[in-house]
Amino acid sequence: MNNQSYNKKEKGYSIKRIDAKETHQVRHPVLRGGKPIESCVFDGDNLNTTIHLGLFVKDKLIGVCSFLKNNHDLISETSQYQLRGMAILKAFQNYGFGKAILNYGELYLKNEGTNTIWCHAREIAVNFYKKNGYQIIGTPFNIKDIGLHYIMYKTL
Repeated sequence: MNNQSYNKKEKGYSIKRIDAKETHQVRHPVLRGGKPIESCVFDGDNLNTTIHLGLFVKDKLIGVCSFLKNNHDLISETSQYQLRGMAILKAFQNYGFGKAILNYGELYLKNEGTNTIWCHAREIAVNFYKKNGYQIIGTPFNIKDIGLHYIMYKTL
């Protein structure tokens, strides 16, 4: 399928659990372009408690996100997950796929008893997270070679 041919009216997508290594084919071009593929391996990717989701359009993996069981000191709730490595291939951005995979993960974690999801949001993603009910907490910080980030969270 030619990525450019996807049209907003098409609804043919599915979301399912995938393994950590599968996330690299989307993480790499979107989040780590120009860097070695090894830069797509995140601490905690292979823990039993980590959840990796993939969004597929016509059997092509076009979006990923990972949820790592990890508490942040600025958040008081005890049952927390950190959202990491959320990415949608460029040709499929702005079609609602990010919202779809994020909502799927939130519902899954809420049903498992999770109270809060938090993330390190890139500056360019802050508005996306705000539209999806996330709030900024703390002060912005820089991640070397990646850029300015904000801690954002959502109570489920």
